[in-house]
Amino acid sequence: MQEKLALFAGLGLTTLIVASMSLFTVDQRQVAMVFQLGEIKEVVSEPGLHVKWPLIQNVRVFDKRILTFESPEPERFLTSEKKNVLVDSFVKWRIIDVTQYYLSVGDEARAQIRLTQAVNASLREEFGKRTVHDVVSGERDQIMEQMRSKADADARKIGAEVIDVRLKRVDLPLEVSESVYRRMEAERKRVANELRSQGAAEAEKIRADADKQREIIVAEAYRDGQRIKGEGDAKATAIYANAFGQNAEFYAFYRSLDAYRNSFRSKSDLLVLEPSSDFFKYLKGSGAPFGKPK
Repeated sequence: MQEKLALFAGLGLTTLIVASMSLFTVDQRQVAMVFQLGEIKEVVSEPGLHVKWPLIQNVRVFDKRILTFESPEPERFLTSEKKNVLVDSFVKWRIIDVTQYYLSVGDEARAQIRLTQAVNASLREEFGKRTVHDVVSGERDQIMEQMRSKADADARKIGAEVIDVRLKRVDLPLEVSESVYRRMEAERKRVANELRSQGAAEAEKIRADADKQREIIVAEAYRDGQRIKGEGDAKATAIYANAFGQNAEFYAFYRSLDAYRNSFRSKSDLLVLEPSSDFFKYLKGSGAPFGKPK
């Protein structure tokens, strides 16, 4: 009985081992290649569970999604002006013919090396025909499209397809950037100094005009004041003259009272006059009829 159980257990274990060696799964994001004794036997692109011969067949899977690889470090290229620029780029690609891909490059690392060489060659060619301004902004989209087209043509030879090539950054080398920045700084300072001098000249012009306007306004105000004062004095003189002409004695009397009022306004006022002075003319004759002082 125990021998039968051991036999059944051995047969079950052997069956599991053979099944595990005979079955393989393909993910929907992958394509599988079945090899028989090192020779390509079948390419499986349908996802699911599949069968192979154990021991004599083995399976290798490849990613069929869109892959991305970036340049490990910026590459240096020459423009038509013989100026160096540092270019950082990335490539979107995928496998379209897994058999040709395997026979041409074998794995992803070699494929990336091949695509990097193709992209760098097209970059060198395109940059050599253009100026720095063109590669930075003027014709950047056109450059990327031509790079993609040339890189795709080379990728087709290894069973791959280039979806897109993008320039992430185009910079000048550090030593060139520093000199450019210094020139830009000097130019900005020159413009700033020019604007400051123009502003100072305008400020002086405005202040001079303001001073001129102030002098004109003050002079006109003084002129108008003097004219009004003269008109007032003329009217006052005319009134006085008219009053004097109607009754000269009453006018003299009124003026004397006004002088008395102003002279004796304060108790501390002190006048030193002769008693016979005309100032006391109306005080001395206060008891006499008006106009006949004693």
